[in-house]
Amino acid sequence: MTDDAQAQAELDGDPLRPSWAYTTGRLVLSPLARAIYRPRVEGRENIPTEGAVILASNHLSFIDSIAIPIAAAPRAVHFLAKSDYFTGTGVKGWLSRTFFTAVGAIAVERGAGQAALDALDRQKQILAAGAAVALHPEGTRSRDGRLYRGRTGIAYLALETGAPVVPIGLIGTDRVMPVGAKIPSFRERVTVRFGKPLDLTGHGPASSGKARRTATDEIMAAIHELSGQELAGVYNEVPAHNTLEKIKRALPHERL
Repeated sequence: MTDDAQAQAELDGDPLRPSWAYTTGRLVLSPLARAIYRPRVEGRENIPTEGAVILASNHLSFIDSIAIPIAAAPRAVHFLAKSDYFTGTGVKGWLSRTFFTAVGAIAVERGAGQAALDALDRQKQILAAGAAVALHPEGTRSRDGRLYRGRTGIAYLALETGAPVVPIGLIGTDRVMPVGAKIPSFRERVTVRFGKPLDLTGHGPASSGKARRTATDEIMAAIHELSGQELAGVYNEVPAHNTLEKIKRALPHERL
């Protein structure tokens, strides 16, 4: 059992205790995906080989959370996925649950408010066990290819746990599997660029809103340097559905 797998096993009630699906994913799926897609990986040496670490990347495609663990191997990387992927029934449900378990996903309820806080707590548990977690600070996928403003949950995790943040620039994942596509293309190649680890502790405590904001901005600046994307300058949010929601968004508030 690897150090990361052992750390994961120690998480109380973790659905990703080393299982046949997880082990098979590490041993079979990663090499197979590398052989098919031939990803260009730059800066893998920037990933700490042990201990808690947060991998922060831009978000262009559904396959981003799969491309990162593949590129980071042999370091195990875990990411959060909506619980729907794990609760289906029948053959389709089994295939979905097995696949996401194999690639290192951990089921959570996705959303704002309490769901977002619960997700942060889950990620803190992963980091406390000395494992690696991957996050997309933009929150959701960019549909126009621009890099959106980062949400501060990632800075909270880094400042609260002291874990370093490795910025990542993903290039080409939107061509391999554009938003809305059902099947990935086998003709495109992906580039994964890992930047040097960021020590964000100098920004201040996790309880400080200013520290969380400035730390997040440093992370996003590093991602921008690696990805070369155009900056959107705003949050990536779905359109407001009613007047109350429009007013709420217009008021200054922190996005986790």
